[in-house]
Amino acid sequence: MRALGARDAGIWRIAIVTGFLAASLAPAAAQASMFAGEMLDTVADYLAIFVLFLVPIGGVVLFWLVHILPEKVAEKRFHPQKDSIKTLCLLSLVFGGMLWPLAWLWAYTKPVTYRLAYGTDKHDDYFQEMAHAAKAGKLARDEVVRLKAELEDMEAKSGLSAELARVRDELADLLASAAPADAQRGRA
Repeated sequence: MRALGARDAGIWRIAIVTGFLAASLAPAAAQASMFAGEMLDTVADYLAIFVLFLVPIGGVVLFWLVHILPEKVAEKRFHPQKDSIKTLCLLSLVFGGMLWPLAWLWAYTKPVTYRLAYGTDKHDDYFQEMAHAAKAGKLARDEVVRLKAELEDMEAKSGLSAELARVRDELADLLASAAPADAQRGRA
């Protein structure tokens, strides 16, 4: 009984495979497009316009967006040489992307020699943003003290720009005005 069942299963498999092959080899009506007549011409016209005009514009925009990525990374990380990285990104556009890997690597490097020369590895915008955050009360006192100390180190090494000197003075005023408030809290 068992052997009979296995033989029947084999016959069914052969019948299914034979039926599948016969159905796949049988000629069927071929359809080149789901559109016909004037509709086919209209669709072809719009497809040609899309391919000739919009695809190249999209390609240029995509190429440009990829090439400004190192610039965006440098801005996010407050890289001190972000203006130079931006220039390298623009030059990379002119030279067909050949300089883009250099801009990408430069944006992700930690500027150690810059820190040795100037006392910081952050762009001036970083200190201005942190000063605004300190004024808004978003920074702890320790962070404000560290920020002010870093600006003083920078001043000792290479001097400060007028904007950074103003930021340092604002931080000093902020710390001075916070000291009486801290003393009041200590007495209470």
